[in-house]
Amino acid sequence: MTSTLPAATTNRTTTRPPAGTPAETTTDSTETTQMTAATATAPAPAQETGPAAGAGTAAPRRPRRRAAVERISLALLPRPRATRTDVLLCLGLLTVIMVVQAWNITRFPNLSDDEGTYLAQAWAVQQGDGLAHYTYWYDHPPVGWLQIALLTWIPSLISPDWMTVATMRYAMLPVGAVSAVLVYALALRLRLPRWSAFAAMALFGLSPLSVVLQREIFLDNLAVLWILLAFWLAASPSRHLWHHFGAGLAAAVSVLTKETMLLVLPALLVTMWRHSHPETRKFAVTGAITSCVLVGLLYPLFALLNSELFPGAGHVSLIDGIVYQLSRPGSGSLFEPGTGSHAVVQSWLYYDSVIIYGGLAGAALLVVTHRWSVTARALAGPALAVVILAVVVTRPSGYLPAMYVIQALPFLALVLAAGAASVTHAVLRRRRPGREGIPQRRAVTVARWTAAVALGVAAVAVVAPTWYQGNKTALTEDANASYRAAVAWMGREVAEPADTRVLVDDAVWLDLVHQGYEPGTGVIWFYKADLDPAVTETLPGGYRDIDYVVSSPTVRRDAVDLPIVKDALENSTPVAVFGDGEDRIEIRRIAGGDR
Repeated sequence: MTSTLPAATTNRTTTRPPAGTPAETTTDSTETTQMTAATATAPAPAQETGPAAGAGTAAPRRPRRRAAVERISLALLPRPRATRTDVLLCLGLLTVIMVVQAWNITRFPNLSDDEGTYLAQAWAVQQGDGLAHYTYWYDHPPVGWLQIALLTWIPSLISPDWMTVATMRYAMLPVGAVSAVLVYALALRLRLPRWSAFAAMALFGLSPLSVVLQREIFLDNLAVLWILLAFWLAASPSRHLWHHFGAGLAAAVSVLTKETMLLVLPALLVTMWRHSHPETRKFAVTGAITSCVLVGLLYPLFALLNSELFPGAGHVSLIDGIVYQLSRPGSGSLFEPGTGSHAVVQSWLYYDSVIIYGGLAGAALLVVTHRWSVTARALAGPALAVVILAVVVTRPSGYLPAMYVIQALPFLALVLAAGAASVTHAVLRRRRPGREGIPQRRAVTVARWTAAVALGVAAVAVVAPTWYQGNKTALTEDANASYRAAVAWMGREVAEPADTRVLVDDAVWLDLVHQGYEPGTGVIWFYKADLDPAVTETLPGGYRDIDYVVSSPTVRRDAVDLPIVKDALENSTPVAVFGDGEDRIEIRRIAGGDR
């Protein structure tokens, strides 16, 4: 699609940008200013022609640029629009993404305690038992697992036994599919060429980091969907006020799904400011902020109505939950080997260094070229999001969970694709000022295309080995055989599960519930034995009131700070072991128990 830029009333020649490429120009794209009437109606300077023009007079000079240069709004620049072919190609790429993400989804990666916690809380909502399977203590807003409860509701009605972590990972596939389409749609709205929009979608959906993390039942994946919707509405070409109000609502839902999305809100405001109409910009931004704040305030209002906003004796509180999250022990410096932050970042780089380093380089390129590149200004929001999220990673005192990178993946993909588009534009389209209308020599054209093809081949040569190895692991390895074997043993060897008490991590909590163990006080999420008074008071004899411990890596790692769990491990003997090394699962029988 080609579109003509608005022509200024000067003697300059305005050219059409190439179809499907971002318009690179030196004009400011923040807003469109109208020329004054006097300037617009002033007669053009007389042009002297013929031999007499130079007789006795100075040589004519080129017309000087006007002081008030017409600015071009982002909304007036060419925007690739999806055609039927684009839709078919998008569906084809989406099919590939879904096949890759669904393949081997129940077997890799390892079942995690966080996944089990969110799913168990969703199960409690479905059962009408409240907002959590134990006391809800405001560790996270409940909006995330309310969505999980909705996603898993129909499958759990068909077969209650499907409500386990491994099986319900399939419920995350629609979330990943919608997010991938939103990345593509947002790339078009941010004026990336079609091929670059497809590249962003592929980077987001097929990166080994995405394949591994997006199939897991994490709140971050749901929050990413909502924040992408907010960006898509903020960059609306029609610039209706309700689109910006909707962006604020979507942003609020994203934050209430995972509170760390607060970090991305400044980038959303930048996008909204860049893409809103100058005359209604203040109303749009104010409306978006108002809608976001009002929806966000529903969470503290909920706590207030339950008399749980402020700390007090005998109840949990929102303030205590916030204090806990802010006071979690730091993961150490990213640049110091042996720290938690260093190990987490190394695990990200193990799966995909391309999207990490390439995204950071793309963000840096957009920041550097911000003054003269329309592409850079259109992608200012995603670039700022990458910068903010990267700065937070470098904090030596901050806590860095492995799933943190999920919220950065769409923005890394967008800025990497935008950087590639800018480089391609520079190689193929850039001309010297004043020579826009002069055809290039064939040799120059061939050289430019040769350079572009060489860059593309080099990019594929870098990406292919990294992605092949990372995705091969995700598609072929079985990391959960030990968990399945342990669950099967507990169902086969324990004669009376309803009267048996066992400590487990949440990765298999629902599995044992479906096998007949009493939820809450029969099968016990191991943290609650020490940290939840409602559970601790049912264990007057401490570890002696427990029959078994399903000892997973998570249980062994965190037992150090949990006296009952630690005593249970020290005073038990393994009766079955599945797997070996640090990832082994042990079923341990409590020695000398009263039961």
